[in-house]
Amino acid sequence: MDARLEVFDTKMQKSLNNLEEEFAAIRAGRANPHVLDKLRVDYYGTPTPIQSVANVNVPEPRMIQIQPWEASMVKEIEKAILTSDLGINPSNDGKIIRLVFPELTEERRKELAKDIKKKGENAKVAIRNIRRDANDTFKKLAKEDVSEDEIKDLEDKAQKMTDKYIAQIDKAVEAKTKEILTV
Repeated sequence: MDARLEVFDTKMQKSLNNLEEEFAAIRAGRANPHVLDKLRVDYYGTPTPIQSVANVNVPEPRMIQIQPWEASMVKEIEKAILTSDLGINPSNDGKIIRLVFPELTEERRKELAKDIKKKGENAKVAIRNIRRDANDTFKKLAKEDVSEDEIKDLEDKAQKMTDKYIAQIDKAVEAKTKEILTV
């Protein structure tokens, strides 16, 4: 691949990766440890990911079990979950915290599906903005004695790259929507 295109390919890949990370954090009525990825707990004055201070596992399809390595962390982890936007009340027995995911209502599934589509559209906009930046960069190459044909070729390749990433976004949106709407 042309070095001038690689920069933009990397940016588009980052946009796709970001979308996939956002999708991983969306609850689908099933327990997914990734919903905890953005949560931080105060560990000796340092905001730390829950996975770094506890064992996180999924013993049942709709339950996450968090077992802190230090008993003192139970309250901290519970506080982080309660102040987050997870919408789940943790229960603990002094050693282990359990998060039970309720079955999603039809209305909530449709809301999530809309949210997924919106995130997908935002990712497509980001990809198109990167293509626009690429085309602007290629147009400036005309001043540096690059032929019009070469510039046209770079723009065509940027468009093909854009189409490839938008197709991947569409696939990701479709897969996540199907996962959410499946009861």
